[in-house]
Amino acid sequence: MMKKQQHSLSTETVATAQKVAAGIKKPGQTKEQTKLIEQGIQKGIEQFKKAQKAKSRDANKAKKKQQKLKAEADDDIQQNVGVNHQAKSAILPWALLLISWLGFASYLAI
Repeated sequence: MMKKQQHSLSTETVATAQKVAAGIKKPGQTKEQTKLIEQGIQKGIEQFKKAQKAKSRDANKAKKKQQKLKAEADDDIQQNVGVNHQAKSAILPWALLLISWLGFASYLAI
């Protein structure tokens, strides 16, 4: 069986709810009615805080996802540069060998 989680309300939330409930109190309103209004306000504040936390978490997840995608794109670019650099460096020794053989052959021909 699942029990409903009991969590204590912050003193700030309770104080804010009391101030708002007292501010909207109408003449002839009983203490019980004021208490019910106060509880409703507390619940509304808690729901608002939960929604803001969820919104913040979602924003952080999206931000981390964007950073991860950007990092992956940067890694891909770095790998492509490395491959191009390796291809150029592989051509250089063969070009030098060819030039040296041509130079040697022209020396022997002279």
